[in-house]
Amino acid sequence: MTMSAITIGYSPCPNDTFIFDALVHGKIDAEGLHFEPILEDVEALNRRAFAGELQVTKLSYHAFAHLTHRYRLLDAGSALGFGCGPLLIARSPLSDTEINAGLIAIPGQFTTANFLLSMAYPNARNKIEMLFSDIEDAVLRGDATAGLIIHENRFTYAQKGLICLTDLGAWWERQTGLPIPLGGIAVRRDLPDEVKQRINRALRRSVEYALAHPDAPMPYVREHAQAMEDEVMRAHIRLYVNDFSRDLGAAGRQAVTEMFRMAYKVGAIPHYEKDFFIN
Repeated sequence: MTMSAITIGYSPCPNDTFIFDALVHGKIDAEGLHFEPILEDVEALNRRAFAGELQVTKLSYHAFAHLTHRYRLLDAGSALGFGCGPLLIARSPLSDTEINAGLIAIPGQFTTANFLLSMAYPNARNKIEMLFSDIEDAVLRGDATAGLIIHENRFTYAQKGLICLTDLGAWWERQTGLPIPLGGIAVRRDLPDEVKQRINRALRRSVEYALAHPDAPMPYVREHAQAMEDEVMRAHIRLYVNDFSRDLGAAGRQAVTEMFRMAYKVGAIPHYEKDFFIN
């Protein structure tokens, strides 16, 4: 089947550019598929997905839970793991009462981080959305009582004198014993099934290539990492790219299914399709 270029959205964060490098730069067999990459912050990608704009896209699992009628989940490319969840940070220790009453900076309404915050602190409803990379400084300035940080900021907040109030990944692991599903790669349901499978296989090869040749994607990673130190980039990649990125497997699928079940139970999502994995 001949197709025009497939639009594929992912973030400029090191884990995404690391795993997509081989796919978009012709380093692996893409089975005749061609991709048009669109790099944006994950919450911008979430909102594009709500509009159905992208054929393949990185999504927060929270956003995907609202979009299972429009997208299916690829087995390759996900960010799941242990010890890699979002952190709630502040300038000084805060009680639960202070957290609930304060203004919390979040990286987006539909981020998985905000979903976990809503689960752990259901009475903390005073939130302000901002770009994830701006949250540390907002807390430092006192523009927010606390901040919910993701991505590479978990490696930099302590250097700025901020403290961790709650590790929401650890909270999830205590509740479920499962890896935390942060982000996945979704493909629009209206694409032919055989194309979905080709995309999944090509992405798996891209992940495997990056893991086997970890220095090869680094020029692409650095290009989009906004002057991030090399060791921070590599720590970010080690944290978010793992065997679940190759393939969700049974444990990964169980973790995603459990997250959606819990979200539905507490009313965080109104419904979801039960059949949302690619066949």
